[in-house]
Amino acid sequence: MTTTRTVAVTGNESVAEALRQVNPDVSAAYPITPATDIMQRFTAFVSNGVVKTEMILVESEHSAMSACIGASAAGGRVMTATSSQGLALMWEELFIASGLRLPIVMALVNRALSAPINIHGDHSDGMGARDCGWIQLWSENAQEAYDNVIQAFYIAEHMAIRLPVMVCLDGFIISHSIERMEYLDDETVRNFVGDFNLVHPLLDIEHPVSYGPLVLPDYYMEYRRAHADVMSKVRHAVLDAAWDFERMSGRKYGLFESYRLDDAEIGIVVLNSAAGTTKDVIDAFRDRGIKAGLLKPRLFRPFPYEEVGEALKHLKAVCVLDRADAFGASYGPLFMEIASSVVPFKNRPVLINKIYGLGGRDYLPEHAELVLNELVKIEKTGKVKTFKEYIGVRE
Repeated sequence: MTTTRTVAVTGNESVAEALRQVNPDVSAAYPITPATDIMQRFTAFVSNGVVKTEMILVESEHSAMSACIGASAAGGRVMTATSSQGLALMWEELFIASGLRLPIVMALVNRALSAPINIHGDHSDGMGARDCGWIQLWSENAQEAYDNVIQAFYIAEHMAIRLPVMVCLDGFIISHSIERMEYLDDETVRNFVGDFNLVHPLLDIEHPVSYGPLVLPDYYMEYRRAHADVMSKVRHAVLDAAWDFERMSGRKYGLFESYRLDDAEIGIVVLNSAAGTTKDVIDAFRDRGIKAGLLKPRLFRPFPYEEVGEALKHLKAVCVLDRADAFGASYGPLFMEIASSVVPFKNRPVLINKIYGLGGRDYLPEHAELVLNELVKIEKTGKVKTFKEYIGVRE
């Protein structure tokens, strides 16, 4: 029988606890705010003999991912954590990790990218790395971050997948805020994750293999197509993991969360911590007789276009909230995915885009109210004031 322990912890602490319970073979990390606390706590577990992990302290985030790649290719279960510029410095290595099909798990504590220097949360880092061939799971709160990290190992190491996974959580808003949540017991987590299966490990000298070969135009496209084919299977592995996790914990997950969406006429799409605030405002609008709903993506890469499109197609008007901008593009990155999801449907909602919360700017209930009131007007009149707008910004 599964037992749980109710605690009050930060998001970073919950991620470190999940990693302790999984007990990976190797971790390589370099500190960066606001992810530093994860690795500080986990390194304490290593120093105190609580886990058997080989902890490698390196000179940069580029080196951290390089060491993770080497350890994973050698045949180990591997994890790390980073944020912002740290992820940007890993850029070269992210493609190598995914291209070599290495099931590395990385907590990404989302933070704004410089310049100017900003240590607070937005989604610029994760969105910048969205097409690196990694699986991306996003988390509304500390409980989801903890649960997602545990499921990430299951998904990454699935024998039909074998791809690296980023688990995203908002910097400071989730990473440093204390929440009430439930930990699973150690044995339950380890049974869920299971033993690590070696696939062509470099240290198996009886069966030598080569990693990172030169592939020229004769086979490079076929290699990339094979990667895309694997990505197309990821959502099935995510749902398998979610089903097993629900039976174990009672907590239900999917490709995304729908909140009061089935009979909704207007809706908001938003990632991570802003979803909680938005749900409260949606409840208030429902009390006034306004049929509002929310869709919160969880699996962002690969993006579940068909499923999201089916969930949104009946709405009259939808606002997509982006906590990252795409300079030189017409809309934010999340908006582009949602627009692609509903394009196949003849009768589809009117879409508008709001950019919010950059550099940690607070997302307040009044911002959700502003958006929902605008959607009500669009639903009634069919007229759109502007398709993209910054909210909560000083003029």
